Amino acid sequence: MSNSETLFNEAKTLLPGGVSSPVRAIKPYPFYVKSAKGAVLTTVEDTNLVDCCLGYGPLLLGHANSVIKAAISSQLDNGWLYGTPTELEIDLAKRICGDHPSMDMLRFVSTGTEATMAALRLARGFTGKTDIVKVEGGFHGAHDAVLIAAGSGATTHGTPDSAGVLPDFAAHTRQVPYNDPEALEELLSKNDNIAAFIIEPVMGNIGPILPDDGYLKAVREITAAHDVLLIFDEVITGYRLGIGGAQVKFDIRPDLTTLGKIAGGGLPIGVFGGRREILEMISPAGPVYNAGTFNANPATMAAGIAMNKYLHMHEDIYAKLDERTRQIEEAVSSKASGTFVRMGSMFKYFFRSSAPRNYTEAKQCDTDAFRRFWEKALSAGVFLPPSQFETNFLSTAHGESEMTKLVQVYSQC
Repeated sequence: MSNSETLFNEAKTLLPGGVSSPVRAIKPYPFYVKSAKGAVLTTVEDTNLVDCCLGYGPLLLGHANSVIKAAISSQLDNGWLYGTPTELEIDLAKRICGDHPSMDMLRFVSTGTEATMAALRLARGFTGKTDIVKVEGGFHGAHDAVLIAAGSGATTHGTPDSAGVLPDFAAHTRQVPYNDPEALEELLSKNDNIAAFIIEPVMGNIGPILPDDGYLKAVREITAAHDVLLIFDEVITGYRLGIGGAQVKFDIRPDLTTLGKIAGGGLPIGVFGGRREILEMISPAGPVYNAGTFNANPATMAAGIAMNKYLHMHEDIYAKLDERTRQIEEAVSSKASGTFVRMGSMFKYFFRSSAPRNYTEAKQCDTDAFRRFWEKALSAGVFLPPSQFETNFLSTAHGESEMTKLVQVYSQC
């Protein structure tokens, strides 16, 4: 029987770093999964792990959910790639636009990275401006415009965070701290060539880091006053914080929105959408190019429709999931040196005396303490994302036995 160490040694001869995405490079070697069901991963060593990573967020209903599985299976009988339009994409587009008052139209792509890349291109094409602003520490996929090092400040140009990203391209990306509307106002007041401000309304890739009261409203007012498009990157928060995501929860209407993860029922998907006059700039209706062989893939559309139907029929799951993260929070010892942060089914224990409000504060966490906690959790049968700077998730499949184990793990913080 194969084991994870043997598989990893072989993988290193075939895959850069032995993995297909850097976050999977757990030291000394990652565990390899052979199956998953509900809230549990089963490794090649036949170890069962309660999963709080959930594919980094998409699996709101857990692994191998029967409703989603049936939709995918039914579509596979009819084929899984046509290269032509299908009625399925119209159905899912109606549902998503109906759930988001900010969206009149949308375009399906295959990943969140594609969605944010296309949204930024669209913002530049619509406004005729060249520069964008992002939040320090905000992650919007692995494309050149947003692979910009954090901490460069509100008044400086970005610097590349990856080899191969041209400095003169990165120079068109500026950054401001999260929860700092004054920094955004200062930057926009000094630069009239900003096309868009892209932001995770709740920071997910280093969090969750929650918005201060009134912060998102201030962001909307500032961007509107300076004629800058506001892009909500809800690849993580979309359909996870509720139907309509963070923008409905906080009653903010962005100009453009990007979705992914849950919208495709766990299959690869990206979505960018917004006001009609902006979206009509997308080819073939307009001059901003976007295309993709797997855009609106029928298997993904079928899974997304099934997911959307399920959420509308069982909207009470959001309150139940919120109660479950509250249960974990209450298990944390009052003597704990860190801080538990949660919003709905997103949660994290930060090894810092107070909850971080931005990237700089998040980077002050004790990563050594996190690593010890992560290893202890894994030995107890709980898989958490292997970084202090990744959000943990719950699904509807986390039942009493899984919650008991999670409570035990977090009671030892």
